[in-house]
Amino acid sequence: MTTPNKTPPGADPKQLERTGTVREIGSQAVWSLSSCKPGFGVDQLRDDNLETYWQSDGSQPHLVNIQFRRKTTVKTLCIYADYKSDESYTPSKISVRVGNNFHNLQEIRQLELVEPSGWIHVPLTDTHKKPIRTFMIQIAVLANHQNGRDTHMRQIKVYTPVEESSIGITW
Repeated sequence: MTTPNKTPPGADPKQLERTGTVREIGSQAVWSLSSCKPGFGVDQLRDDNLETYWQSDGSQPHLVNIQFRRKTTVKTLCIYADYKSDESYTPSKISVRVGNNFHNLQEIRQLELVEPSGWIHVPLTDTHKKPIRTFMIQIAVLANHQNGRDTHMRQIKVYTPVEESSIGITW
């Protein structure tokens, strides 16, 4: 089990983007869910509004599938969860899996969340601390707080490292 990187209270992943070292690439992917209540789906998960959320509507594990058209370098996954607002709908155990497709996913992180409030930054790195290259990311909610059945996730962001460029460098 790994513990997600803790960020300062209210730390927004957009601060990562402002450093110029990463770029959000979720819009380049095809997103799908194992289930959702009408009006609480992918659009709400990706709308940059912390007041909206995805709500599952089925049996666990609840799945978010993020599929890229080509093999993509991914450095960090950011998930917004809010125990105070969502209580028993808040994930307490999450598995992050990567692979080429649904048939060869490998778990690379398992997170235990204790009453999370804010952005959870999950590094997606290999054993050498290098960003992973993958066609697919799957986030599986294995359990919720208070043994809740359905889950809420308010936002998910996917970040790739920005390649360093030699433009502007004189030799």
